[in-house]
Amino acid sequence: MPRCPLVAGNWKMNGLLASLAEVAAMGTAYDAALKSKVELIICPPTTLIGPALEAATQGGLGLGAQDCHVAANGAHTGDISAEMLKDLGASYVIVGHSERRADHGETDEIVQAKAAAALRAGLKPIICVGETRAEREAGQALAVVGRQIEGSLPADAPGTIVVAYEPVWAIGTGLTPTPADVAEMHEFVRERVEARLGGGKSEAVRILYGGSVKPANARELMSVPNVDGALVGGASLKAIDFMAIAEAYR
Repeated sequence: MPRCPLVAGNWKMNGLLASLAEVAAMGTAYDAALKSKVELIICPPTTLIGPALEAATQGGLGLGAQDCHVAANGAHTGDISAEMLKDLGASYVIVGHSERRADHGETDEIVQAKAAAALRAGLKPIICVGETRAEREAGQALAVVGRQIEGSLPADAPGTIVVAYEPVWAIGTGLTPTPADVAEMHEFVRERVEARLGGGKSEAVRILYGGSVKPANARELMSVPNVDGALVGGASLKAIDFMAIAEAYR
C-alpha cells in the first residue's frame, strides 16, 4: 500500500486559547478531497491539547504532543506521560526534536525510551533526527543521522512510527537543503530504518522533512522521493500558511 503523506504542525511553545480559532480554520479548509490525499495533525503545547480536541476532531485533524516522559506515572514533577497525552485525545507525540536534544540534553537513549513509551500508550511517535551545520560542513551528516536512527528507534518498533529528518541548521533560519540533498538523506534514512527494524517495515514508515518548510517551497520539497510529508514549525501557527503547505498534495 502506498504511504499516506503526513503534514504535522509543531507549534512549539506558542499558542493561547485564542489560537484555537486557527485550529478551527484549518478544519474548515481541510475538505474531503484534501483528506483523501494527506493526513494533517497539529501538535500544540500540552495546555491546548484538551481544548483543541473538539475543534480538531470536527475538522478531521489529528492531534499530537511535543514530548512525553518515559514513565507512565510517578514522582516526576512537571512532566507528562504518554498515557496522559493519550487520555487527552492525542494520537501522536514528537520525540527527540533537536530543541529537546539541545535544551534538555536528551540523548539517543532517552529518545528511544520516549518512543517506546509512546508506543506503550498507543501513540505514534514522530522520531526526529538531523545534523548541525558544523556536522554537515564536516561531511558527517549521514554518519550523524545514521547514528541517531540506530540509537533512537526501538528495535521492535512497528511500521506505524514516523521519522522526521530536520537538519538543525535549517530550523527557523529560512535556509533549506537542495532537493538533491534532501533526496540523498531521505533515501539514506529509509535504508537505515530498514537496517534497524528489518522485515521490510521501512516501506510503511513515513519519513517527513522539516526545516523552514513554507508555502513557497512545499511543493518542491514534498515531491522529492522518499519524502512522505513535512514537520512544519512557524508556518503551522496560521491556518492560511499551514493549509497552503498541505495544498501541495491536492
